[in-house]
Amino acid sequence: MLDLSLFKEHLEWAEGKRAYPYVDSVGKTSIGIGRNLDDKGLRDSEIDLMLENDIAEALDEAEKLPYFNKLDPVRQLVVADMVFNMGLPRFKGFIKTNKALEAGDYIKAGEEMQDSKWARQTGRRAIRLIAAMKTGIWK
Repeated sequence: MLDLSLFKEHLEWAEGKRAYPYVDSVGKTSIGIGRNLDDKGLRDSEIDLMLENDIAEALDEAEKLPYFNKLDPVRQLVVADMVFNMGLPRFKGFIKTNKALEAGDYIKAGEEMQDSKWARQTGRRAIRLIAAMKTGIWK
């Protein structure tokens, strides 16, 4: 029977291990240990696993905000989504939004979200999140 650990070790040696997409020797976009994204892509289970990891990371980051655990679940979702979308350092750059959230002024927080490059760039996502921030209702 094939020794799977030896096979894995060999493939990592032969292909290399890369966390970021790269173009392989025949011009195919690849990632990881020889995963050909151009021809094979990702399985649903792999996409779901990446999403689970990214959600966990976004929540870990969002929980570093001093007010996050005081928010209701809908507004936690809004903040977590924004952290997921742009990362915690960029979200912290929303100084007026963060001050409004610390003060519990969700209308002001939504207005500050709306008055941003992020809102113009994300379109329908921003519309949904701004409404949820202002009302506390998820639609």
